[in-house]
This record gives sequence, C-alpha cells and structure tokens, in this order.
Amino acid sequence: MSVRDDTSDGMTEECEECRRETPHEVSVEILTESATPENAEYSREPYRVSECRVCGARTVLRMNNA
Repeated sequence: MSVRDDTSDGMTEECEECRRETPHEVSVEILTESATPENAEYSREPYRVSECRVCGARTVLRMNNA
C-alpha cells in the first residue's frame, strides 16, 4: 500500500528490490492483453503501475480481475 509522504515529492511504498520504503511514481495504465491484433481492442484492462525512484524497479498489478 502506498503512503503519502509530506517530506518528499510523491508516494512511498515498500520496494522489493531496495528492501525499504522508497519514493515511487504511481500511475494507472490501460494495457492490451491480447496477443492477436484482431482482438486487441477488446482486451484492454486497467493496471496499477508503480516505479521506484531509487532503483527503477517496476511493479504492474491488474486492477480488474473479472
């Protein structure tokens, strides 16, 4: 879970690579899951993307598990 840190510019989260709380860039992206071009427009899902500002490690989590 991300936490707002008023002393830094952004969100802090536990980073698995750094093994500590670090500042992260957090966004929501719509990603295509289909490998075939004819179904690509029907297979877009929202993902939470978090990137560590210290080491650059990136975590992608599907938000809709329907």
